[in-house]
Amino acid sequence: MKLYHGSNTDIQQIDFAKSKPNKDFGKGFYLTADKYQARQLAEQRALFFGGSPVVNEYLFDEKVLKDGSLNVKIFDDYSVEWAEFVVANRFNPSQQPTHDYDIVYGPIANDKVGVQIELFTDKLIDIETLINRLKFMQGITFQYFFGTEKAIAHLQKL
Repeated sequence: MKLYHGSNTDIQQIDFAKSKPNKDFGKGFYLTADKYQARQLAEQRALFFGGSPVVNEYLFDEKVLKDGSLNVKIFDDYSVEWAEFVVANRFNPSQQPTHDYDIVYGPIANDKVGVQIELFTDKLIDIETLINRLKFMQGITFQYFFGTEKAIAHLQKL
């Protein structure tokens, strides 16, 4: 399968040092199977940080997700477990990761979702309300998190 990473630069080598902490699934390299979504992210990065939008393309054998060679976590939908995982990563005060997964696949906590997560972390809604609200949102999109060198070794730049 092809995966895409939107950026303002052509990425020749993935460098975890350039990854930002406190993202949905932690500090790592994020990709999508949706080229249009990657294009939008590339345009945003170029707008905010300069440069030109670049959609980096990678080939990935998705059999790795189930063959046991990597530690993989899959969230098929919004769930209490997904929400707690995202909150733990977004609000992780430590430089140490909150988990030891090589790859995580699951829904993106976009801006609309982020608002709901803030309401939850501010204790204005409970976790069940958070999940119910997320399930009624339109346009769920998914992301792939590659968090280790072992994981990115399975990406082939195109």
